[in-house]
Amino acid sequence: MTDSAAEEDKDPDIELFVKAGSDGESIGNCPFSQRLFMILWLKGVVFNVTTVDLKRKPADLHNLAPGTHPPFLTFQGNVLTDVNKIEEYLEEMLAPPKYPRLAAKNRESNIAGNDIFAKFSAYVKNTRPEKNRALEKTLNKALAKLDEYLKTPLPDEVQSGCLSGEGESIRKYLDGDELTLADCNLLPKLHVVKVVAKKFRNYDIPSEFRGVWRYLGNAYNRDEFSNTSAADVEIELAYKDVAKRLGK
Repeated sequence: MTDSAAEEDKDPDIELFVKAGSDGESIGNCPFSQRLFMILWLKGVVFNVTTVDLKRKPADLHNLAPGTHPPFLTFQGNVLTDVNKIEEYLEEMLAPPKYPRLAAKNRESNIAGNDIFAKFSAYVKNTRPEKNRALEKTLNKALAKLDEYLKTPLPDEVQSGCLSGEGESIRKYLDGDELTLADCNLLPKLHVVKVVAKKFRNYDIPSEFRGVWRYLGNAYNRDEFSNTSAADVEIELAYKDVAKRLGK
């Protein structure tokens, strides 16, 4: 192999900076950090991860991305700080044939479940008991919409006949049986909803949302998701002051 061919075959120099947990070293709660971590893992590229303790942000990091909180990324020495732009950049720079394309084929997959996190935030931040039931119903409605999407067959499932007895989708993820950018965006948030709502509101995602539970179960079986997630205790800790107690 010539030197230039070896150079071409080499992975780019990538370092991802993510929020550190309470010990200053482990992965902290940050769905945006996890989103980028998952994308890089799914791309199959070699990269480094550095956890940043926000209480003691090192001076060299402060100089690298002044005024920026993680996640941010260096790619061949270039500093990138906007999560959506980083996602687009990685999809463009880490492209086939060497790296898989991760964009969803179906446009609807990118927006499925996109209102869940806002409804959840309103629910856990509420301090007024009389509003609790209505906010819970609004969250359930958003989850029901996602459940419906996950149970509705995608066009290529209909064509190939890959359906269960009732004509219901049996796909693993939003856009099919492989994780896509859409999942990297939604799954970290959905996991936060599940953990935090249970801890601070004793709320469980309703069992009748079979599509949502199937989706989460499939995600938990993937290293790209489970190994990039903060520990549940870190997620709970991050919401300790955000999730308000309901007044008496």
